[in-house]
Amino acid sequence: MKSLSREALDSIALGAAVLGAGGGGDPYLGKLMALQALSDHGPIHLMRVDEVPDDAWCVAVGSMGAPTVAIEKFAGGGELIAALRALEARLGRPFTHLASMEVGGMNSMLPIVAAAITGLPLVDCDGMGRAFPELQMCTPTIFGIPASPMVAADDKGNAVVIDAVDNAWTERLARSATIEMGAISYIALYPQTGVELKKSMIPDTLALAKKIGDAIVSARSSQDAPAASVAAAGGGFVLFDGKVTDLRRTTVAGFARGTVWLEGSGNDSGVKVEVHFQNENLIALRGTTVLASSPDLIVILETDSGQPITTEDLRYGNRITLISLPCDPRWRTTAGLKLVGPKYFGFDVEYTPIEELVSGR
Repeated sequence: MKSLSREALDSIALGAAVLGAGGGGDPYLGKLMALQALSDHGPIHLMRVDEVPDDAWCVAVGSMGAPTVAIEKFAGGGELIAALRALEARLGRPFTHLASMEVGGMNSMLPIVAAAITGLPLVDCDGMGRAFPELQMCTPTIFGIPASPMVAADDKGNAVVIDAVDNAWTERLARSATIEMGAISYIALYPQTGVELKKSMIPDTLALAKKIGDAIVSARSSQDAPAASVAAAGGGFVLFDGKVTDLRRTTVAGFARGTVWLEGSGNDSGVKVEVHFQNENLIALRGTTVLASSPDLIVILETDSGQPITTEDLRYGNRITLISLPCDPRWRTTAGLKLVGPKYFGFDVEYTPIEELVSGR
């Protein structure tokens, strides 16, 4: 077990923005919350997965809803604790350890806030290894671990307890409640033992976020190409350089959905690419050719700084570099692709791992 310092948050937040693959909410806002929580309550204790006792009682915390709304409805932190306490009351026992639902975006920071306020240790793991738009899209689902009972709480003091027949229904019911709460809620879900957590969650994802963030900071200071450094840190590939020429983005059913059109520059001059997203970037296409698709990460970086651009922050004229990072191997199984493959999101293509797509080109 080790303490997580304030100094490490900058790199973790930066790397988490990359792992958000365009979604997960702006980690800068979450970092501000985390810094305030650490200032008020002191450092948190961060544990590796293999340090968690088998009889631990663990829960994932975070937020759900449209990232575009989170920018305007800034949380105070009490919503997370309300969700946590309501779930403890429903289950009749206190939690001993916290975990992240998704390491991507703002949801990388919210468990740090909860850990600081409660004093509970935070396990360095998450259920996605990135960000995905729906609650059932977590690795515990692959292992048959229920997302519910879960609680969704809001800034008005409401807390909704959801008991669902399966994780897909948990998503549907929680999404409906979240829409009524103003399209953003704060959640506690996937209660599980230490034994189950070791089996079902993806380990060392905060460490990965810090590694990627450190790579960006180092590239900036040495004036190296940030995108290449990020790709190397995540074992991925640089796909495309260009700029944003058009954008369609709407908030529908609690999601930020849309398409961004890109036009190439430099070696990619004359090339046109479109990226479709549902909170997160889901597929990148050059005409009918797939450049990358979910569950691999598709990340849009600002070319000069390497700053990840979330889907809510995309703007006409952004100079960007498109990269892709490989997902956790569990998502490439039959069960994983059923949850997060391109066909789930309505794209009539077979999933091909990014390393095979790149080698084929």
